[in-house]
Amino acid sequence: MRALADAENARKRSDKDRREAENYGGSKLARDMLPVYDNMKRALGNDRLKTARCRRPLLEGIELTMRELLNVFKKHGIEVIAPEVGEAFDPQHHQAMFEAPVPGTKAGDIIQVAAEGFMLHDRLLRPAQVGVSSMPAS
Repeated sequence: MRALADAENARKRSDKDRREAENYGGSKLARDMLPVYDNMKRALGNDRLKTARCRRPLLEGIELTMRELLNVFKKHGIEVIAPEVGEAFDPQHHQAMFEAPVPGTKAGDIIQVAAEGFMLHDRLLRPAQVGVSSMPAS
């Protein structure tokens, strides 16, 4: 009986290890791809690139590449954490880069988003980097 139980436990353990390797084995590569996403996002936000007519094909190429990168992320279980200004700070998904007293906000509200974060299935790859209000209660 003990040998059967040990064999069953070993089988369950190997199934769990296989699932984890399948889901999280590429986390190092995924983490290395995040700066590529950040740089493409910066390029898409560049106003000079949007206004120059001769650069329109370049902008379209960057948009298509970004769309394909997001499709690959989705296919492999990578989700973008995109907090909005005014949301509450969540230490499970956000990293406070700075605190500043901003009138009209409550302490703990997000006042600026420096970089988006990412989840790989249910694990945090990179927290969203945000600025947080430190406005004292009045």
